Amino acid sequence: MALRDRLRPWHALMLAVFVVGTAISLLRAGTVTGDTVLRAVLSALFGLVIFQFTVGSVWGYAVEYANAGGQWTDLPFLVPFVVAGIAGVAVGVRSGSVGLGAWVAFWAFVIVAAVVALGAWFAAGYREAGA
Repeated sequence: MALRDRLRPWHALMLAVFVVGTAISLLRAGTVTGDTVLRAVLSALFGLVIFQFTVGSVWGYAVEYANAGGQWTDLPFLVPFVVAGIAGVAVGVRSGSVGLGAWVAFWAFVIVAAVVALGAWFAAGYREAGA
């Protein structure tokens, strides 16, 4: 297989995240030396891993919800996104830190998604028991 047949849009997005992360780190450093380039590359790689973990978790949640018969417009599906967005923006604005806001948004999403999943599981169990 040719390389162009194996590349997907996801790879271009990951490359863009890496390049932007490296560029931002280099701009913050001011002077470009071998040490700052190494630190910028390592920082961008770490950011890329975090990006993949976050997007992968959200995508996995969406796919599993759809595979279970739900629609992506259902309120139980949207609640974790709404709560995460509100929590992330509130903490980010209050603290002035985008990183902290993103961290809170991610964990708010995880916790609320787990609560919604457990609630749906209990509701489905009670429906089956009553039938």
